[in-house]
Amino acid sequence: MDDQEWFAEQLAQHRPRLRAVAYRLLGSSTEVDDALQEAWLRTTRADPAAITNPAAWLTTLVGRVCVDMLRARQARREQLSATWEPLVSEYGDPEEASLHTDAVGIALLVVLDSLEPAERLAVVLHDMFGMPFEQVAVVVGRTPAATRQLASRARRRLREHAPQPRAGLPAQRRVVDAFLAAARAGDFDALLALLAPDVVFRADHGRRARLAPALLTGAGAVAARAADAGPRFARLCVPALVNGVAGVVARDRSGRTIAVVGFTVYDERITTIDLILDPDKLPSGPVASAPTGHLLATGTDEHVPGGELDRP
Repeated sequence: MDDQEWFAEQLAQHRPRLRAVAYRLLGSSTEVDDALQEAWLRTTRADPAAITNPAAWLTTLVGRVCVDMLRARQARREQLSATWEPLVSEYGDPEEASLHTDAVGIALLVVLDSLEPAERLAVVLHDMFGMPFEQVAVVVGRTPAATRQLASRARRRLREHAPQPRAGLPAQRRVVDAFLAAARAGDFDALLALLAPDVVFRADHGRRARLAPALLTGAGAVAARAADAGPRFARLCVPALVNGVAGVVARDRSGRTIAVVGFTVYDERITTIDLILDPDKLPSGPVASAPTGHLLATGTDEHVPGGELDRP
């Protein structure tokens, strides 16, 4: 077996983990593919005889590629809106659900996208994938002590602005199902009871004309908006799996996806709602999903891993 065959075998073996690392760092399936392709090209400059731990070496390589991409993205930030893309698929289909292996919740992606590249790399590689700070420090070009500080700052931001769901998928679906029902009915009081007091509603319009406020905070404001728009908008919505958690997809009469909505459910209340209207981020084809009113179609108890994000 020559060197490139060996590298190809190692990349294939560790591809799921490498994709998961790259998605958490980049938030874009397209960019994930680009990162893995670039990592493959960089293996041509490496000596397999010097690699004692292929999994760690490949994770470091992909991490370096991703941080280069993040820094390039940051340099052209004025030309970009949020860079993450939602992963959307059908409830209850194991093959479709496998697509979400790389996913993290949209609320977490939003906050990760706001971090400096080194902070994002430190918290993802250490907190989510258990890489020792000594190894992470090599990737970010800092000392282990400085890398710990990077991760600590990032962790505080994530814990404050993107608490991870405590409920499994069936419980999330119950809450989202109730929210949709209340929105369709325009029931302000029912909506208010389902929202955390400090709930955050975000709308990503991209190049589309603004159809909703870009940001609302507080249960009263969000419930009022949902009660007003819900009778028209919610009737277009069907349940879907959005970045591994309960969400909905809205379609027009032709079946074209016009919006994706991601929810974060924490202690039986909705803490974030992310409405994605940017046509560049929406699925281009139809997304199969369970019929409206059947959010409890599967009993799978899935959740998004948070690693050490809930740690003091």
